[in-house]
Amino acid sequence: MAIWKSVMASAAALALLGNSAAKDPENPTCPLQPDWAAGQKMTLNVQEIFDEKILLAEGVIDAELPDRLRAVIKENPDIAEIWLRSPGGNARAGNAAGLIIRKELGLVITRIPKGWSCFSACNFVFMGGKARIIEDGGNFMVHMFTLTGDRDVIDESVALGTETTIELIGEIEQESALLATEDNDFLIRMGVSRKLLSEVMYRQQAVKNEEDPSTRYCLSVEEAFKYNVANVSAD
Repeated sequence: MAIWKSVMASAAALALLGNSAAKDPENPTCPLQPDWAAGQKMTLNVQEIFDEKILLAEGVIDAELPDRLRAVIKENPDIAEIWLRSPGGNARAGNAAGLIIRKELGLVITRIPKGWSCFSACNFVFMGGKARIIEDGGNFMVHMFTLTGDRDVIDESVALGTETTIELIGEIEQESALLATEDNDFLIRMGVSRKLLSEVMYRQQAVKNEEDPSTRYCLSVEEAFKYNVANVSAD
């Protein structure tokens, strides 16, 4: 693992890492200001560090990410590591990207460096790595997926009457069941414990309330290894 220590030692000089360590009072296991490149569509930049190709994947996961990722891998089949920071995005694109990583890059390492946060759909991209490292101070941040975040759609449905609201609820229930099934299947393929879903992800609130505003959870190092989310030590 000496080469990876050297790689990470160079990261500070490249100004890739670091962020405030302040905790979020509403989500106390997570940072107050996650470093996840929220203001941009995910970029895929390959850099050579100590003669190793490192893919920096930073930003919001969009529907076209799998195609862009496949193209970058085709041009750089010898990528050694993928470093991730992202606020999430398109759930199915995240799953697809994780499968591409596993299928086309073999023993590649996925890494969440110190100070970086990998949230929501990014979790599934990260789990695509055969070897997975979460550094001390890196954040594997989860939540309960929700299909009801657009209040305008809900309000409009209610205003149109009972039948329209029932139809919307039915669509949400069906889509939620499909996503849950896809997530379970993905974890099985990646060798990650399905208890990550039942014991952590699905226990988070989708929408905060006055009594408990928490909607996010960051795994501890112990939890990451317990669920086999991380399987290689950063030391």
